[in-house]
Amino acid sequence: MPLSWKSRSTDSGRFSEVIRDASSEEKKKVYTKVMKRASEAQIAVLSRHHTARAK
Repeated sequence: MPLSWKSRSTDSGRFSEVIRDASSEEKKKVYTKVMKRASEAQIAVLSRHHTARAK
């Protein structure tokens, strides 16, 4: 039996509004910023891990 996903009725957040209403160029800017922040967060986690292992 296949899984079915039920969508929940929720209030729209700012990010979902951008994705729904923004132009392609605006979406690209948001996506680029989100990916940059995610990469920076991952680098910070790895840095802390390597620092902790070195002790």
